[in-house]
Amino acid sequence: MPATRPRPTRRRRALELYEPRELVVLILRQTPLMLITFLVVAGLGVAFAFTLQKSWQAHSSLIVRLGQEYVYEPRVGDAARGSIPEPDQVVQSESEILSSAALKQRVIRRLGLARIDPALGRRYAAATPAGRELAEGAAVREMERSLKISTAPGTSVVRLDYTAADPETAALVLNALVDEYLVYRHRVLSARDVRALSDQRQVFQQRLDAADAAYTRFLADNGVADFDSEKASLAQLYGQLLADRANVEVQLSEAQGRLAATEQSLASAPPEVGLYRDLDHTASDKLMQLRVERQDLLSRYQPTAQPVRDIDAKIAAVQAEAARAQGATAAQRVGANPVYETLLTEKHQTSAQAASLRSRREAIAAQLAQIASRRQKLAELEPRYQDLMRQREVLAANVKALDARQQESEAAQALAQKSDDNVRVVERATPSTQAKSLRGPVAVLSVLFAAFSALCMGAVAALLRGGYPSARAVQQALDLPVLGAAPPKPARA
Repeated sequence: MPATRPRPTRRRRALELYEPRELVVLILRQTPLMLITFLVVAGLGVAFAFTLQKSWQAHSSLIVRLGQEYVYEPRVGDAARGSIPEPDQVVQSESEILSSAALKQRVIRRLGLARIDPALGRRYAAATPAGRELAEGAAVREMERSLKISTAPGTSVVRLDYTAADPETAALVLNALVDEYLVYRHRVLSARDVRALSDQRQVFQQRLDAADAAYTRFLADNGVADFDSEKASLAQLYGQLLADRANVEVQLSEAQGRLAATEQSLASAPPEVGLYRDLDHTASDKLMQLRVERQDLLSRYQPTAQPVRDIDAKIAAVQAEAARAQGATAAQRVGANPVYETLLTEKHQTSAQAASLRSRREAIAAQLAQIASRRQKLAELEPRYQDLMRQREVLAANVKALDARQQESEAAQALAQKSDDNVRVVERATPSTQAKSLRGPVAVLSVLFAAFSALCMGAVAALLRGGYPSARAVQQALDLPVLGAAPPKPARA
């Protein structure tokens, strides 16, 4: 038994069996329905278009340049100091400030809600506090819908368009928006860390004061006036004492050697020695006198004369007496030995010097022990001292850096408020002389939508209605040959 094909639906038959011209014929048969649909939809759209009110648009433009507000200044250190964003990023940031709700609230408070929108103003005046907040929020949303901000990549110009019910309101609101923006952007972009820097500097100052107090108490408890100076002076004094001790040891060794040599010489030296002898010079003096007389006699007498022989006999007698006197022992005087006395004096002096050097050595040893003990104590205290000093230095550096940053921030904020802004108003808004209305575009769109709706209605009605537009469609649909076709009836007049 042959299988039967499933009977296709009407819509599927129309899409599969009809040619485009046949579909057009079917749709044209629904002309009255499409005309009615077109007139109804177009009439409603045009009527709605004529209900639209005219609007007035004010224009303004700003030029945005890179300013000090966008230069990165780190709070601590110098990492990435001076970095700047791209010009497009600056423009986008300024656009975001312009589109902020806070800026629109400032404009509303400045102009008053009744001046911007009288209806909302009356509603605001008669509302409760909660209702006033709702009315103000509605005004902000209305301003957001009315404000258009336009930027272009690669340019620093920002265009502003504001639409209102009358030209004066549009220009007034847009100019107020620009004025408030120029003030508000300083509040947003200016250095807001001045107070934070001041607070942080006070915190570090308090910590520094505490560290200074701990440092002072540490020095007072350990009897140190200046740790580094005392440490350096102790080291210097310790070195000097070591040199003095070595010098004293050398001097003491020299004194002890000299004392030993002196004692040895003193042992061999006699305490007393002869000083001189007492000699009799009478005979020699008499002999000299006699010889002088003989010479005087020879000047007058011959050597054989009796006076000369007499003087010669006297001389001979005196010579004999002198010879006898020379053999006798002369008287001697004995006294203290000066060498012995000198050696004894040197011994006493050397002994005293040695004793002094030994006392000095003991005093130096005591001083070295005292200084070594003090140095040992300072060495034990040094880690705590270094920790306190490190804390003070770090805190002092932080206080100094924060103070400098605070001064820089205050100066930058003061200069930013007094100097020229990096945002300049190229064009201020003026009341427009030409209104804009959406009546024409809405009416045209309504007509086009009505035509599209009528065409869709005709297509749907043609597909839902039975019948075939041609013999080919009948043959294709019924799978039967068509032997003849009657011409269509002429339309009645």
